[in-house]
Amino acid sequence: MQEYIDFITNNPMLAAAWVAIAAMLIYSVVKDKLSKINNINPQQATQLINKQDAIVVDIRTADEFKKGHIVNAKNITPSQIQEGKFAAIENNKQTPIIVVCASGTRSAAAGEKLAKAGFEQVNNLFSGMSGWTSANLPTTKK
Repeated sequence: MQEYIDFITNNPMLAAAWVAIAAMLIYSVVKDKLSKINNINPQQATQLINKQDAIVVDIRTADEFKKGHIVNAKNITPSQIQEGKFAAIENNKQTPIIVVCASGTRSAAAGEKLAKAGFEQVNNLFSGMSGWTSANLPTTKK
């Protein structure tokens, strides 16, 4: 125990960095456990789409959406979700929802907002469209 105390007194910056990293790790784990949304991979997303008729919500810009998106995806921007304007999916609060962005980071925040709006089964495609296309899954430009 004395070695730890000596280390902390001799290296306060390293000790502070270690405490910060440990706190961030704990926060990340706890946040994931308490989150109302599930992070899924492209294979899990295809199972939800095929077996449970999940609705795909693509939150990328209209230009990104036009360049290629998952078949039957609905394009709803993060600002529309923030404002509560999601009439295209409003009647599907019990249906599984898969939120998609380019890389999977923006979609997590949008998914949290959808969950707070009452959607019960919100999923985040954690690898985004880049993971979807890397898995050679179909996209459309219609």
